[in-house]
Amino acid sequence: FTEEKLGQAEKTELDAHLENLLSKAECTKLWTEKIMKQTEVLLQPNPNARIEEFVYEKLDRKAPSRMNNPELLGQYMIDAGNEFGPGTAYGNALIKCGETQKRIGTADRELIQTSAINFLTPLRNFIEGDYKTITKERKLLQNKRLDLDAAKTRLKKAKVAEARAASEQEVRITQSEFDRQAEITRLLLEGISSTHAHHLRCLNDFVEAQMTYYAQCYQYMLDLQKQLGSFPSTFLSNNNQSSPTPVQSVSTPSVLASASASLPSVSNSIVTSGISELKSSSGSRKARVLYDYDAANSSELSLLADEVITVYSIPGMDSDWLMGERGNQKGKVPITYLELLN
Repeated sequence: FTEEKLGQAEKTELDAHLENLLSKAECTKLWTEKIMKQTEVLLQPNPNARIEEFVYEKLDRKAPSRMNNPELLGQYMIDAGNEFGPGTAYGNALIKCGETQKRIGTADRELIQTSAINFLTPLRNFIEGDYKTITKERKLLQNKRLDLDAAKTRLKKAKVAEARAASEQEVRITQSEFDRQAEITRLLLEGISSTHAHHLRCLNDFVEAQMTYYAQCYQYMLDLQKQLGSFPSTFLSNNNQSSPTPVQSVSTPSVLASASASLPSVSNSIVTSGISELKSSSGSRKARVLYDYDAANSSELSLLADEVITVYSIPGMDSDWLMGERGNQKGKVPITYLELLN
């Protein structure tokens, strides 16, 4: 080997087909490692979490279950919504958003689990299994080639007929062993094409898992947008109990633009004045419930979206609330959940 490097010995070259197979195997190994590592980064951006998972895997122990980022955000939103009050518009919206974020977090876990089984594991098995076997046989081929070249060198240097005959015998043996090892290595390397076909199927599984994940996320957000879009177009400010403040309902920009163009400019004042008149009079009005509301205590009335109830005001009642009646049931209801009917 040293003489080869110094240019003092001839080197038996591998045939072109085998060299191409070796080059293809190295290229496959290089890009498989890069794709695998970057997929891990994509699925788990936190490097500390990746290191922790790696350590637990090497220790053959299960990593402790922790909330992921969407789940954590969702829990904060739910806790904040409960603190602000589920009966308030903002509190209720926070709870709905939090529940959606937690569902996205669950979908994220499913994506990571599916991708690890169907995509990352086969790639890792190739690097740690098949390619290690190829590397081992390739090193053995290198040794057999050096043995052959050393025998050829001794044959060239043999002067005596006896030594020459022994050297020729050694060359035949080492040539046979080299050819046999080259064939073994070639068969292993030709399996790289099958590896590519297998990894292609795994890639399809990964794409399908991503497609499912993004479709779930889109559907969750679409449902959330519809829920928030059903909020009344006029909310009473949580911070200002005396003067109601109009708040636009959540909508897409195009729908929001067309809605604002088609609505009369006095609509908000009509809704506000209707509530003010009801509070100043001793009469009652019919009201349509805009979305579900769960009573926080026995003094409140639970509501179902789209039902019609009777509402009226009583002296001294909080400006954000009215009394509601449904048959023989009655209790306080939040104004922001109601649409007064003519």
